[in-house]
Amino acid sequence: QVQLMESGGGSVQAGGGLRLSCEASGYRYDLYYTGWIRQAPGKEREGVAAIYGGSGVAYYADSVKGRFTISRDTAKNTLYLQMNSLEPDDSAVYYCAAGPPLVGGRWFTALLRSNYRGQGTQVTVSS
Repeated sequence: QVQLMESGGGSVQAGGGLRLSCEASGYRYDLYYTGWIRQAPGKEREGVAAIYGGSGVAYYADSVKGRFTISRDTAKNTLYLQMNSLEPDDSAVYYCAAGPPLVGGRWFTALLRSNYRGQGTQVTVSS
């Protein structure tokens, strides 16, 4: 049974930072993308960042490149998202998600189309 459990959300002022954690279990990590998606009120869900377990390669949305860093601790089965230089537009519910690669799809497609995601954690950035 796939389990993804997020922690670490909260409220911060613009320019600040937060670190999200995701404990992942119940699936072949090396065959899946594991990462983060987010959804803000009135906006579509979007992929934020992911790691492909087999290669360890990290992927980022253009909107967060240079500000967010995704990493993993394989011994703890835990994924992290270090978010720096946060902006009000980063405010959203962040979900940890996992999904297998899809033919012809990109990393964020695997996450967005998968049913495997956690319950979410709120991130609020005030200006």
